[in-house]
Amino acid sequence: MFKLAVALISLASLVTAQVPVWGQCGGIGYAGSTVCAAGNVCTEYSAYYSQCIPGSNSAPPPPPPPTTTVSSPSSSSGTGTAPTGLSSIPASTLFQFSNFGTNPNNVAMYVYKPKKVQSSPPLIVASHYCQGSAQAYYSGSKFAQLAETYGYVVIYPSSPHSGTCWDVSSDETLMHNGGSDSLSIANAARFAVSNWGVDPNRVFAVGTSSGAMMTSVLAGAYPDVFKAGIVDSGVAFGCFAVTGQPEDSWNSQCAEGQLILTGQQWAQKVTAAYPGYTGARPKMQVWHGTADTTLYPQNFYEEIKQWTTIFGYPSNPISNATESYLPGGYSNATYGPDFQAILAQGVGHTVPLYEQQYLQFLGIA
Repeated sequence: MFKLAVALISLASLVTAQVPVWGQCGGIGYAGSTVCAAGNVCTEYSAYYSQCIPGSNSAPPPPPPPTTTVSSPSSSSGTGTAPTGLSSIPASTLFQFSNFGTNPNNVAMYVYKPKKVQSSPPLIVASHYCQGSAQAYYSGSKFAQLAETYGYVVIYPSSPHSGTCWDVSSDETLMHNGGSDSLSIANAARFAVSNWGVDPNRVFAVGTSSGAMMTSVLAGAYPDVFKAGIVDSGVAFGCFAVTGQPEDSWNSQCAEGQLILTGQQWAQKVTAAYPGYTGARPKMQVWHGTADTTLYPQNFYEEIKQWTTIFGYPSNPISNATESYLPGGYSNATYGPDFQAILAQGVGHTVPLYEQQYLQFLGIA
């Protein structure tokens, strides 16, 4: 009887255990708790995966609506020494723009311009997580706030797919100028260089979860456009590839860390994305938590194999330190000047944003 009581208590504890924000709460084969911590809701975006998302309703509460006018306003706002191309964009607000080039899936694009912009400003393309949006990533991160200090421009793409994840799996998105979401984002960045006076040598991509996977795609397929990428809880380029399936398909083999390749095999996926490209590759910084049950930690090590091979770095880091800005249990493995990998002990999906440190890695701060 005692053993039965203990078993029942243990079972009750399992059933009522609360899943933290961004943790998995359902899906085919999932046997854990389906109860999200207070203030979060278990939201399904594929048969294989449901996630605890902030908000008490079926989706996160929307932030204040952004400016959505897509035509150029008649009045201009001060831009300091910014290029004249930016003068038609209102300062310090999220502003939707269009007509930036080929946009196969009709990805919505928003830009944030600070009050004072550098004369040849850097550009950060910030891609949101699944169940997110440009507005949610804008309001939930510090990229716009820090732009007011450092004078860079931010583009926030917004996924057009029903689950609001990015297409990081189709043949088209994984190929240079192949199409789908990645082409839209690359074209928005190209537009910014051509029309807003953005420095072409300071075009960067950052992202979280699905946005992190898109950042890997942009770094792999568009090395001529993006000069650096920061991947927060993502996967290696090409890991999510699913031929013949819908564009934003889920890949359980990759997500669960079961797609294990050699560094050379991973590097081949990158080089095949842009055949004949001989220029420099974007410098990369990847972050991952050891308790990630959405995109398993093995993906972190597959990323390391991929990018150390691309850069020709040794498989062992030249330094492995804990910086003063990182909490205990975070280690920063530096493999060379163009690649760092930060592992967060006990952290799930996703690693908290460290925007100020991102800017330092990108050479902005």
